[in-house]
Amino acid sequence: MMLLDFRKRSLVRRLVLLAAIWTLIVLLAAGAFLTAQFRDAAIRRFDQSLAVLTDDLYAGSAVEDGVLKAPFLTDIRATRAYSGRYWTIFAQKNGALKAVERSRSLFDSDLMLSTAQVDRLTADPGKTQFFDMHGPQDKPLRAAAILARLPNYPDPVVFIAAEDRSPIDDDADRFGRITIFALLLLGAGLILAIVVQVRFGLQPIFRLRREIADVRRGKAERLAGPYPVELEPLAGELNGLLAHNQEVVERQRTHVGNLAHALKTPLSVMLTEASQQGGSLAEVVERQAQTMREQVDHHLRRARAAARSQTSGERTPVEPILDELAVTLERIFQDKSDGRGVEIDWRCPEDLCFQGERQDFMELAGNVMENAGKWSKGKIRAEAKPDGEGKMLLIVDDDGPGIPSEQRADALKRGQRMDEHTPGTGLGLSIVDELARAYGGSVRLDDSPLGGLRVVLSLPRAEG
Repeated sequence: MMLLDFRKRSLVRRLVLLAAIWTLIVLLAAGAFLTAQFRDAAIRRFDQSLAVLTDDLYAGSAVEDGVLKAPFLTDIRATRAYSGRYWTIFAQKNGALKAVERSRSLFDSDLMLSTAQVDRLTADPGKTQFFDMHGPQDKPLRAAAILARLPNYPDPVVFIAAEDRSPIDDDADRFGRITIFALLLLGAGLILAIVVQVRFGLQPIFRLRREIADVRRGKAERLAGPYPVELEPLAGELNGLLAHNQEVVERQRTHVGNLAHALKTPLSVMLTEASQQGGSLAEVVERQAQTMREQVDHHLRRARAAARSQTSGERTPVEPILDELAVTLERIFQDKSDGRGVEIDWRCPEDLCFQGERQDFMELAGNVMENAGKWSKGKIRAEAKPDGEGKMLLIVDDDGPGIPSEQRADALKRGQRMDEHTPGTGLGLSIVDELARAYGGSVRLDDSPLGGLRVVLSLPRAEG
C-alpha cells in the first residue's frame, strides 16, 4: 500500500522512502556478500586440511610385491565408524575405480566419485581436485582427491580424503543470520537518523508554510521569521509580494470609491431635478436614474468584494453579526400587516469566523434574512456552522410561501421579482449570489422544514 500511493506522497516522504529502500537493499546485499566470503574462507581452510591428508596418503603409500599398501595414519577420527573423517585409495583399471584401501570410519560404506569427477582427475593428473559429494548416512562431504602413478604399480592410483562439511555450513548460516540481524539494526538506525535529520533540517520550511497559512487565514499580516540564511531571501520576497498585493488592493479600493462618488453625484442631481419636474418625461428620467443608481451600487459593491477577496488578512466573527441582524430585523418587521411581527431564532458557534470583511458578511446575511422577513408568516431560523476545511454554511429558513423549484433559478437573476406587490428592487438574492461568488462561495435554494424557502450560503471560513 505504501508503494501504491508513492506518487501522491510529499517530496520529503518520497526521499525518506527511497533512502530507506536503498539502505535496506545495500545492507542486505552487503550481508549476503559477507556471508558468502565467510563461507568461502571456511571452505578454503577446510580444503587445505583435506589436501594435507591426501598428500599424506600419497606420500606414505608403498608397493610391496606388487601390492599397494596404505600408510599408517594417526588421525583417530578415521578409525571410528561414521566419524565424519574418511579416506579411500582407488586403483583405476580400464577406466573404473576399484577400492584398494579405505579408512575404518567408512564401515560398510564407500566414497563414490562420479564420472565427471573421475574425468577431471584423469585430465589433470598429479593435481589435487576438490569436490562436494554425499557420504555415509547421506551426510554432505567435502573431498580432496589426486590421481597419481606409483613406482612398480601398473595402474593409476586415486587418493581421496573427505570430511563432513555440516559444521562449516552451520557456522556460515549462523554467521549469516547474525550479520543480517546486525545490518538490519544498523539500517533501522540509519533510517531513523535520516528521518530525524530530514525533519529537523526542514523545520524552517514547515514553519514558513505554517506562517503563510496564517497569513492566508487572516491570523497574521506578514511572515515573522526568523529563518536560516538560505530561506531569509525567500521570506523577504514573500513579504514584499504580500505588501505589493495589499498596495494594489488598496489602490483599487480607492479607484472604486472615486468612481462611486463620480457617478452618484450626477445621478443624485438628475433624481432631484426629475422629482421637481412634472410630466411623463420626469417620471421616466427619475425611474431610470434610480435604476442606474441601484445598478451602479450593485456593480461597485461586487467590484469591491472581488478586490477584497484577493486579500487574506480579514477575519469577521459571525456570532455578533447574526445577533445584531436578528435584533434589527425583529424591530423592522414588528409592524407587519398581520400584526404578529417576526421571531428570529439563530444559532452560531462562538469561534466561527468569516474570511472576509464585516461589511460584506453583513450584506450577505442581511439580504438573506431580510428577504426571509419579507415573506415570513412570523418565524425565521438562521444557523451558521463550519462545513469542512476552509468553508462555512449560513442556512436561513422561513415559514413563508416559498418559491417553486422551477422558479428558483430566476430568483437569483438580477432584478427578478417573484411578486410585484411586495416592496423591493428584486436585487436582494442576486446581490447575495454575486457577492458570494466573488468570495468563491455559492448560494442554493431549497425547501425549508418550516414550510417556506431555505437559502444555503457556502462561504470561506477563517480557520484557527
